Amino acid sequence: MTDSNKNKYDAIIVGGGHNGLVCAAYLAKAGKKVIVLEANSQVGGGAVTSELCYGKRISYCAHFLNQLNTHVLKELNLAAHGLKFAARDLSTVSLDRDGDHLILTKNSAKGGGITKEEAVAYKNFMMLIHDYAKTLGFLMDSPPIDIFNPDWDDKLAALKLGWKLRVGLGAEKMSELLRMIGMNIRDVLNDEFENNKLKGALSFDAVLGTHTGPYSPGNFLNFLYRYAAGDSGALNIPEGGMGAVSNAIASSATASGAEVRTDARVRTINVENCAVSGVTLENGEIINSSMVISNANTKTTVFDLVGTRHFEADFVLRMTNYRMRGAAAKLHIALHALPDFKGLSKEDLANRLLIAPDQEDVERAFNHVKYGETSPSPMMEISIPSLVDKSLADNGHVLSATVQYAPYALKGGWTEEAKAAFLETCIDRIAEYAPDIREQIEHAEILTPKDLEDRFGMVGGNWHHGELTLDQMLMLRPVPEASRYALPLDGLYICGAGAHPGGGVMGAAGRNAAKAILKGEVK
Repeated sequence: MTDSNKNKYDAIIVGGGHNGLVCAAYLAKAGKKVIVLEANSQVGGGAVTSELCYGKRISYCAHFLNQLNTHVLKELNLAAHGLKFAARDLSTVSLDRDGDHLILTKNSAKGGGITKEEAVAYKNFMMLIHDYAKTLGFLMDSPPIDIFNPDWDDKLAALKLGWKLRVGLGAEKMSELLRMIGMNIRDVLNDEFENNKLKGALSFDAVLGTHTGPYSPGNFLNFLYRYAAGDSGALNIPEGGMGAVSNAIASSATASGAEVRTDARVRTINVENCAVSGVTLENGEIINSSMVISNANTKTTVFDLVGTRHFEADFVLRMTNYRMRGAAAKLHIALHALPDFKGLSKEDLANRLLIAPDQEDVERAFNHVKYGETSPSPMMEISIPSLVDKSLADNGHVLSATVQYAPYALKGGWTEEAKAAFLETCIDRIAEYAPDIREQIEHAEILTPKDLEDRFGMVGGNWHHGELTLDQMLMLRPVPEASRYALPLDGLYICGAGAHPGGGVMGAAGRNAAKAILKGEVK
């Protein structure tokens, strides 16, 4: 091979997050010469497992695997590449200070003052949600329908969608879906239930990872999204933490011929004659290709890596207005021993734990974020994965929590003092349910939305790389002219969470982008 060909690839993928790795795997399977360039020392982006303190490791951003695309799982043969599960189909336990905890599965509810009638209502409601989710899942499994210049595949997809809505759901369910799709989760739940604990837990699922509260318009759709991806939202913990998922995808990609490089930060995406020509790394190395696929945040891609001078002004304006406010923090605690949660056994604690007593409490917590404040009573999703995966802790345990809410732009800034104060607030909140937790703490840290931006490139601290709202979904994500993974610059594509169908550890955006790219080459 000549020197001129050594750094020439069919495709360069910027960023080794899970979507970038998925895209690389599919392109490599199709015979393309692909290289993935990851800035950090390990692949995975937000799906990584890192050391918390000596002898203890934790999933640093995402901590449950509940949305992995089933096609990705099977087509990339991730099991053969090392993906195993430490626990599957976990229940959700909504915590109660007095020990009367609410326990939810996909189709059952018990405890928490739930009556027999409401347990039946919950089962019926979740059956309806899963029916809706199947229809929405169909849309997630392929590039969004091009309603502006449809080809035959788009027309066929539209016909299939119409069939699923009208025949698959039936007229009554379809009408109900159309009624609910733009509603807020509070109104939906108030129509269905009276139990406050149940409404609190379900409303939390609609706002998790978003800059919305239960009263915010349209976030019932966020609730549906949770169940539309993967195995109907089943809660799983991968053995070895979330980094094991990324490592399995990377293994599949390299087995198909893709090259994956770490510690290879891209400084610029190069443009010549109105088309991409490759990338320049921070060390000055130039890698050439007529196709660059960015797994980085879309705003980072447009504004920092390429530069606005290469795009039309209207596109730049729309990307400027593309919203990506984050409102979640990440709490990590190393424990000498398990704290005592009243009324919960060790087996119970291995499930997903929620602090979301009432949807009004969730809304009040959100109110503080609107004004750049932290909530004195934040909501939380908690996991103690070391209960099911001994590889994460040589001794003791690790606790991981997504904290809803925390502002990206805190009044006065996220100083060390402000972070320490919020960390204490979060620990105090858990102590309401496990009073002895402070006695067991070996080490604790909090990652604010600003930390998530700095560490994982999540602009605004938003792990979806753009808010999931009706005007930023499907063929409008991130903006209409970039909704099918091609940006308006020849040879430049996106494959990350900022593209359809959005964030979460799905891999769907990476798979869809690869499909769209390969289809475009066939035309």
